[in-house]
Amino acid sequence: MKSDEIQPYIRFVVGCFADMNPLQRTLIEKAGHDNGFEHVLPGDEHHVALASARHPAQVAVTAVGDEFEVAIQSGSATLAQELARTFPNAGMATHGFVLQTEAALAQWLRRAAALSQALPNQAVTAFEQQVQAELSAMPEPVAQNTEVLRMVRQRVGQQAYRHAMLDYWGGACSVTGLALSQALRASHAKPWAECASDAERLDVYNGFLLSANLDVLFDSFLVSFTDEGEMLVSDSVTPSNQQKMGLTAGMRLRWISVQHGSYLRFHRQRFLQMVTG
Repeated sequence: MKSDEIQPYIRFVVGCFADMNPLQRTLIEKAGHDNGFEHVLPGDEHHVALASARHPAQVAVTAVGDEFEVAIQSGSATLAQELARTFPNAGMATHGFVLQTEAALAQWLRRAAALSQALPNQAVTAFEQQVQAELSAMPEPVAQNTEVLRMVRQRVGQQAYRHAMLDYWGGACSVTGLALSQALRASHAKPWAECASDAERLDVYNGFLLSANLDVLFDSFLVSFTDEGEMLVSDSVTPSNQQKMGLTAGMRLRWISVQHGSYLRFHRQRFLQMVTG
């Protein structure tokens, strides 16, 4: 093990085996309850195990001095990857995250809960539950009507996708950072009607949260993005119109994940077809 890796590892091991006092446990439990992890699971004297009925993530938190160390015990396969992006200075290699204050712990838990409700396939699970709830409230002949079922699934699905995208992007446009929910749209890269399954339709990696003007262009394949997140603009959007719509040189996605790749390539191919005519 390299010398610069020794101290984080030692701190992790110490954190695993140091007993916490009642005040530390209470602070952790309250942080969990207030930030999306309302259940305290059976644990041991070294950790507080937190979970929620609203998402599948479970975490173990321990206090080491004035800091907190958090390890993800279960959840989406991409949860740690996404949290590492939000908290780049809190990572401990494969061991977990180090958070230096109670406020940082609360922020980490809140973001973990939001991501866990948005990342595949939790949105699909919540969607199916909501569809069944709405159908069960209808008279049986109506609920069994094929067109009614289609309309309910589409309406509930679009709402679920929007909520998931707001959670994933932290309520802000994936390009500009605009944080006005009324002006934001959940844009699909692979259109809803062309998706092969509800899992594709509700996948937060299948598109971006965009301000209304960017949504219109993205939905019409007049703008797209490179694999590195740089915005591509069709020649049919004249410089004058670009200026009027707030498009400027160098606009790019705030971040992009590997999981966006297949959907983005689908969208970019359509974009290029529009460009070449």
